[in-house]
Amino acid sequence: MAEEQDKESKTEDASEKKISDALEKGNVPFSREATLFASLLGVLACLTFFVAAPARLLTDDLARLIDDPGGFRLEYGSDAIDLLWDTMLVAGRFLTPMIIILAMAGLVAAVFQNVPSMVAERISPKWDRVSPASGFKRLFGIQGQIEFGKALFKLFAVGLVAGLVLYWEEHRLVDAMLTDPLLLPAAVLQLAMRLVSAVCVATIVLVGADLVWSRVHWKTELRMSRQEVKDEVKQAEGDPFVKARMRAVARQRARHRMMTAVPKATVVIANPTHYAIALKYDRDLGGAPFVLAKGLDLVALKIREIAEHNAIPVVEDRALARAMYDAVEVDQWIPREFYRPVAQVLHFIYSKRSNGPK
Repeated sequence: MAEEQDKESKTEDASEKKISDALEKGNVPFSREATLFASLLGVLACLTFFVAAPARLLTDDLARLIDDPGGFRLEYGSDAIDLLWDTMLVAGRFLTPMIIILAMAGLVAAVFQNVPSMVAERISPKWDRVSPASGFKRLFGIQGQIEFGKALFKLFAVGLVAGLVLYWEEHRLVDAMLTDPLLLPAAVLQLAMRLVSAVCVATIVLVGADLVWSRVHWKTELRMSRQEVKDEVKQAEGDPFVKARMRAVARQRARHRMMTAVPKATVVIANPTHYAIALKYDRDLGGAPFVLAKGLDLVALKIREIAEHNAIPVVEDRALARAMYDAVEVDQWIPREFYRPVAQVLHFIYSKRSNGPK
């Protein structure tokens, strides 16, 4: 029940990240029917191109063994081993091309569905693969029912096609029993080719449907709940609470750095209680005044307090302080439009000092 409710809550399509993670773990859509169909095509290719001539050679080699068994020396165990190796070589020449073709057919079917990749997690031991409970769910779950339906369809389709082919070839089968036995292998080969061809045609619809179903089922299994989507977005963009905390820490550090730089200021331009901008200017070096700190309300009062404690002049200019607060940035030179009013402030300060700025 809990598993069904969990699936019902997954109403959102899988994100690109989840699909990418699934592909990296080897979780890809795969149709077993496509592989089986490729194997049938491989068998058909073997029957068409690689059975007739090798079968005649195999028949000639084995006929010598059957017709003249006494012609082989079997006095010692090594003689039996030699005979066994010769027989295996003859059978190997007959079977090797077929094995290669069938292996290539399976490989092509796999590559056609998905790009091959080595994923150790797919072959690592897992308890659910041998668990009776998991096996019961696979057998009697939705996927098991679908596999059972496909098996029934294949049984019906193959049985029907095989029956029709044998019915149509009934007269040839009867004729084969009355003809030369040497012609029987060719007749059997021709019948086998027709049977396999008919089965391939009958299973094409099943293969196409299974290819579509495997991808639909795969995407359905990867669907996400709304909470999973939110969690993934948070993970990608960063937890907003953590980001807010980081911003707060950054502001605190910047404020501390500003306060430690205020004692180096030449002048503080302030609105009586709301704004304060600490500037540094060195007449010997020239250049524009440099912004050491700026603050609003409580921060502005703290800047004024530090400035007064270090005997730094505080000039109250409401309009200039407000305009500069919105336009200047800490650790930067003041903009060009403030050169004249700030120069007037500095001139006012220097005129009150008898020995110039320290």
